[in-house]
Amino acid sequence: MYYDNLTLLTDLYELTMMQGYFKNQNRNQTVIFDMFYRTNPLESGYAIAAGLEQLIEYINGLHFEAKDIEYLRSLHIFDEDFLDYLKDFHFSGNIYSIPEGTVIFPREPIVKVIAPIMEAQLVETAILNIINHQSLIATKTARVCYAARGDGIMEFGLRRAQGPDAGIYGARAAMIGGCIGTSNVLCGQMFDVPVKGTHAHSWIMSFPDEYTAFKAYADIYPSACILLVDTYDTLKSGVPNAIRVFTEMREAGIPLTFYGIRMDSGDLAYLSKKVRKMLDDAGFPDAVISASNDLDEFLIDSLKAQGATITSWGVGTNLITSKDWPAFGGVYKLAAIQGPDGKFIPKIKLSENTEKVTNPGNKKIYRIYEKDSGKIKADLICLEDEVFTEDKHILLFDPAEPWKKTTLQPGEFTLRELMVPVFVDGKCVYESPKVMEIRDYCARELDTLWEETRRLVNPHKVFVDLSPRLYDIKISLLDEMSK
Repeated sequence: MYYDNLTLLTDLYELTMMQGYFKNQNRNQTVIFDMFYRTNPLESGYAIAAGLEQLIEYINGLHFEAKDIEYLRSLHIFDEDFLDYLKDFHFSGNIYSIPEGTVIFPREPIVKVIAPIMEAQLVETAILNIINHQSLIATKTARVCYAARGDGIMEFGLRRAQGPDAGIYGARAAMIGGCIGTSNVLCGQMFDVPVKGTHAHSWIMSFPDEYTAFKAYADIYPSACILLVDTYDTLKSGVPNAIRVFTEMREAGIPLTFYGIRMDSGDLAYLSKKVRKMLDDAGFPDAVISASNDLDEFLIDSLKAQGATITSWGVGTNLITSKDWPAFGGVYKLAAIQGPDGKFIPKIKLSENTEKVTNPGNKKIYRIYEKDSGKIKADLICLEDEVFTEDKHILLFDPAEPWKKTTLQPGEFTLRELMVPVFVDGKCVYESPKVMEIRDYCARELDTLWEETRRLVNPHKVFVDLSPRLYDIKISLLDEMSK
């Protein structure tokens, strides 16, 4: 958590392969690796890219310290000439990435690494660890926020996260995905994001009675007075005592700027409707009703459908752990090797499983938008030297079923390249925006999705197509390998 140097945050086989390259191949041979994923997490129609800022920090700190080399020596599997090489190791290659907060789809590169083979191999594990985790939590959050239909979502899963790092960077990703704040104070300090919270049941229980506890809290925090009403009995005790405190505040001339109640148990749909009526009848129609208690996107969606009057939601365990889909599934695959003439030779991985066959070559991605609506029409993966423009037609076809074709005419669409340079010749050339800026960008990205793609169950699929040239290269390699 507090390491500036995460060079040994890697699988052992990355290092053993590095020694193999060192001894048996041109260690300076340039290769291309793509990080991508095959299936949308959470059975969603999309995912959200996140984690690039931490990837940059990792690459900037990449070096082997004396204690690292001594530890590797103690394993008795690395030769001294290789360990001597590691003393001056640093990353010298290029990295391209889709910016954080961008909507992404299966099989398109999220991160592309172009570097000498030993460098490109070493960074695999950490890139996957960082991007997989944060992209998963950002995607989960976007779904939770969609279910809330504009209500605020607060992340407070730190105590249930799988360790401090998952809690901190998971909260960061949750902010990118759409949360309005986090209970995680260290995350707030590190990334300048809003921190929010109220009090626990223990606060109520530590006082002689519920009213006294509420009154004490309101005296300390009059402008942020959200009272937890379910310690004893929500309707018979909690809400009446909260109303009493709010009434006294109003009579004392204390502005009720942000106030209300929180429930953490019970039938939230039933209780919220009862609570809303009690608050309205008492003259507090603008009082917030917030809720927690093992919420996720499906429960929030169900409560909305039942007419729950909740307007603020605290989501913890199910968000910070992505409980129903605990892994993002990103992979890192060799796509090309540079030949003696400087040109990249496409490489392909075959599999009995069609979805595991990779897309070869040095690639880039165009996002195609319907011009009238601004919504995403499709993504187009093509070769790096291909250029597509809005004044010429584009042929789209499904790479799995190529007879399914669509031709877009000029004037019907707009284009945007997705990947940006992050490292050039080992130097970082990209400045990460602040988290709240990424959050705003992510919200705009989500607005480019059709509602049919954002729905929680059986979403519409956004097509990721290959350019004709890339498709022909892929088919040619498949034919060659099958001989």
